[in-house]
Amino acid sequence: MKKLLTLLLAILIITTIFAQKRDITLDDLWQNYTFYPSYIGGFNSMNDGEHYSTMERTEDGQEIIKHQFKDGKKVRTLFSSADCDIPKINDYTFSDDEKQLLLSTETEKIYRHSSRSVYYIYNVFTDKLKKLSDDKVMYATFSPNGEKVAYVFDNNLYIKNIRNEKITQVTADGKKNHIINGASDWVYEEEFALVRSFEWSKDGDYLAYYKFDETHVKEFSMDLFKGGLYPTQEVFKYPKAGEDNSVVKIYTYNLKENKSTFIYTEKDYEYFPRIKWTNNPKVLALYGMNRHQNELDFILANADDGTNTVLFTETDKYYIDIHDNLTFLPENNFIWTSEKSGFNHIYIKDFDGSEIQVTNGIWEVTDFHGVDSDKMEIYYSSTEEGSINRSLYVQNLENGEKRKLNTETGTNSTSFSNGLKYYMNSVSTANSAPKFTLHNSDGTELKALEDNVDFNSKMEDFNLTEKEFFTIKTEDAELNAWMIKPPNFDENKEYPLYMFLYGGPGSQQVTNSFGWTNYYWYQMLAQKGYI
Repeated sequence: MKKLLTLLLAILIITTIFAQKRDITLDDLWQNYTFYPSYIGGFNSMNDGEHYSTMERTEDGQEIIKHQFKDGKKVRTLFSSADCDIPKINDYTFSDDEKQLLLSTETEKIYRHSSRSVYYIYNVFTDKLKKLSDDKVMYATFSPNGEKVAYVFDNNLYIKNIRNEKITQVTADGKKNHIINGASDWVYEEEFALVRSFEWSKDGDYLAYYKFDETHVKEFSMDLFKGGLYPTQEVFKYPKAGEDNSVVKIYTYNLKENKSTFIYTEKDYEYFPRIKWTNNPKVLALYGMNRHQNELDFILANADDGTNTVLFTETDKYYIDIHDNLTFLPENNFIWTSEKSGFNHIYIKDFDGSEIQVTNGIWEVTDFHGVDSDKMEIYYSSTEEGSINRSLYVQNLENGEKRKLNTETGTNSTSFSNGLKYYMNSVSTANSAPKFTLHNSDGTELKALEDNVDFNSKMEDFNLTEKEFFTIKTEDAELNAWMIKPPNFDENKEYPLYMFLYGGPGSQQVTNSFGWTNYYWYQMLAQKGYI
């Protein structure tokens, strides 16, 4: 009798546990925000490489806090909105000497990446706060010495002296739907992810900038619903396939001479997807591309007179992907990544055109993190553990030996400190929320910042099935895919299939990473009987 009661009690407990599993509702997804795990955001390495800053919410507003890398402990509060009459902060950047902060507020989105904001300049040591401008401006950026700020307003480029508040207007021909200076047109923003179209030279004596002439680009109109009874109509320049693009020119502005110089190239390039100053403050690097985007010239231009030469050219049968891995090294050479071997790999190039291939294999380098010249080591992330995963590696530049630093397989996303002594890592999988940890550069974990154990425990209350990975064979390839099956899946039963695919460049859809709200949307469909 006692054994029977024990058995019945066990059955009752198990039944109760399974009965507690509940299905996902639309309210869970879009109203209650049930499926938002904790996230470490606003991470910013500071100059000394021993500290980092974060922006955190408080009961009274927001704070920008300085932390130690070695243990994650708070050192001091650099800024508190409770002490100032300032709207909600959307983002912040330091001056190079970290004595000042640029605070963006009241940010207004324009397209996917572009925005305009009201900016404030805050002095960390004097606690003085002042507006950059009463108007909403775009892409305010400190000069290297922290004495000036460049920004875009009404399609023109300006420079403001912080001390005497003198404003210099660099361009004067800006006009909506005609000329844009210092900001990107729709094509460059959407296709090249370029929004701020100006760059300070290393010494702050020059400002390189784009000029977009949209005059011959056809217009597109769109109704915008902003809460009123009637929509408003927005008209903007939008080139469709085969139509005229903006005519783009690159200039350098000499602050001492108050003069702009046009960089004239012998080739009539359709695109200049990137510009970047070399370590020589008078030499600007720029990429020139044809309209098919399968030929790229790496160009070096003189800032004073605009003369330029092509250092090297890359071609591809189909398409060349644009990256931001170009890094100029103290040894007067630079890092370049290229897919010319069939896979994206790291090269060290010299200004005489010679190169050394650093990484090699049937896998992709997905991120370049930096070079430690003292240790002769390079840090990068790659797909060496499978194309759906991202792993962190360090490789010796002298003997080629490399070592994996992450301990968990999944999608590892890494941010290094200045000087590469520490890094923060987040790792997630298709079925688990991200974990955030601090590490030494050798991979030793220093501190767990957020493990999302409480969130993962809460997810056990829901009727979830794991996302499964598999491959689909085609005539000439094997494609990655994933699937979420309905609970209590019966392989002998037919189910309706919901299939999602986006095939744009640089948009891998099958990854072993946490899918955030979309993951739980698919789980809800599975609970309703869809595969």
